[in-house]
Amino acid sequence: MWQKMGTESRSAKIPNLPYVQRDSLRIAERAIELMRARTSQFKALVIATISILTLTWCATPLSAAENPPRKIVSGWIPYYGIKNGLASAIANQDLIKEVSPFWYSVKSSTSITDQYATAKLTDPMSVPIGALRSLGFTIVPTITDGTDKLVLSGILGDDAQRTSLISTITSLVRANNFDGIDLDFENFAFTDGKASWPTTQPRWIQFIKELSTSLHAEQKLLFVTAPVDFDPKVRAGGYSVYAWRDIATAIDRLRIMTYDYSTSAIGPIGPLPWVEDAIKYATSVMPASKVFIGVPGYGRDWVDSVSGTCPVEVQGTITTKAKAATFVMRDALNLATSYGATPTYQEKEGEVTFTYSKTFSGQSASGLPTTCTAKRVAWFQNDRSYVERAKLVAKYRLGGIILWTMGMEDAVTMPAVRSFAQTIAPDVVLSSLALDKKNAQYGDLITVSTLFSLPDKQPIANLPIRIESKNSDGSWRRIYEGITDSTGKVAVTALFGNSTTLRATSESSWERLASQSQENSAVISPLVEINAPLIVAKSSEYLIRGSLQPRVENVALSLEKLVRGNWQKISFKSAPKTDATGHYSFTVSESSDGFSTYRVRSSATTTLESGLSPTITVVIR
Repeated sequence: MWQKMGTESRSAKIPNLPYVQRDSLRIAERAIELMRARTSQFKALVIATISILTLTWCATPLSAAENPPRKIVSGWIPYYGIKNGLASAIANQDLIKEVSPFWYSVKSSTSITDQYATAKLTDPMSVPIGALRSLGFTIVPTITDGTDKLVLSGILGDDAQRTSLISTITSLVRANNFDGIDLDFENFAFTDGKASWPTTQPRWIQFIKELSTSLHAEQKLLFVTAPVDFDPKVRAGGYSVYAWRDIATAIDRLRIMTYDYSTSAIGPIGPLPWVEDAIKYATSVMPASKVFIGVPGYGRDWVDSVSGTCPVEVQGTITTKAKAATFVMRDALNLATSYGATPTYQEKEGEVTFTYSKTFSGQSASGLPTTCTAKRVAWFQNDRSYVERAKLVAKYRLGGIILWTMGMEDAVTMPAVRSFAQTIAPDVVLSSLALDKKNAQYGDLITVSTLFSLPDKQPIANLPIRIESKNSDGSWRRIYEGITDSTGKVAVTALFGNSTTLRATSESSWERLASQSQENSAVISPLVEINAPLIVAKSSEYLIRGSLQPRVENVALSLEKLVRGNWQKISFKSAPKTDATGHYSFTVSESSDGFSTYRVRSSATTTLESGLSPTITVVIR
């Protein structure tokens, strides 16, 4: 199973671009060459691309604009494919959730290499990042493991070095104002060896939790990209070192590399049953909305058999033991056509395959003419393949699909995904509102806490929300407007002048339904102040006075006296009420020497609970 799954890292794909697909298929090299030759025109290219796309969108029928697609797509943009990747992102921004520049690599606990910079591209990184940011993309760059075998595991196992690496990553995010970071540490799976996993796994878990704390403290996101894993009771061969269950609460996205199923043997890139098994396990240990499945923008081309004797110059490459050649999706049909092959879609795998033959003529080692014919088998994913994986997004309520890499896809694929994305029902949003105290006196601060999440309890970050208060006529008014943090929460501390009923709401969008929390009431009693003379003569009249806060007019009050341990209401011909400034007074007298203790009670109103003053004691003599 390990051999069938493949042990080739994603970062190793690019140097292995195929010898048989001509220069047109070497996207990495072409992108670098073009950028180096024409970097002075890059800004103009970006501007022109945006302008052209704007004109195109202006011509889009109104019916299409009224039903925008659900944003179920993310993608990587490597430094060597910046031209095609950026153009793809711009053209499909209505579909795209986040974009991950792919050019950072860990070298040590204190060093992260910027491969965009080392590529010596004329335009600084700020040009493509600025173009993406100007269009409102969430930008979460990817960091790969650029260390030697077991080095990164050792860093994570050393407290000082792990802390240093966390600081280095956090500083990178902060310095560039990125929205977070994506970790693509593949050496654990493909280089270090399975024997290292028991040691590496707890180090990895601790690292993820600590990095999560550091990033979330600054409202930044943490993504993890990892090879497939499965429930061991269902399927063997998963890369369990990444400990999905243990890191689930700490990460914001899990991006599963659901490709490279077949590397050393002929077969599909990422067959549907294999992909779905990985999804089932991932969604059993974390909220489904955190899970993204990878879709490849490349295909593979194997030598199935060879007849004849191959010329010397290709003997090492034209063999059934040769590594598969790689081609990009947009060139797949041209490749098939050039050899007269007919691609066929395989329902079970959800991929396309075709077979063709290629003959090589030349000289043998002895200098004699010779010929061989290689029968080749190619597999790749097309527009239908992408839609089938988008259907899994809808079926399991996943976060979406993620493209390795953006810009490799052919012209019909993203429109097909867009059409399906328009059919996906929006998410249900659950909202709640809580108060740290439900009964408070005027002047007391009350903290109102809200939480917005999906039905699988995944918090919704960066969601515009409102806190509303109910008016006396039953209508609602907005008292606060804000955006949820990375944990889906908003907390507001406020002073309420009246008793009120509160709720939290969010607006509907194509992605999400509107939400409305349960109602929660804050009962406010007034602050009743009381004053009286300290000493008075018996049988003489004196005033007990005070005021209400807030200053409410016509509130009825009663004066209470402590008699033998019990409070008794003092009767008056007409109970006093607060005046326009909220003030009141009682005229009283006492016929006996001693101490008289009083308090004042305010009656309840439509907006305030009844209130009670502190006690006050008067000396009668």
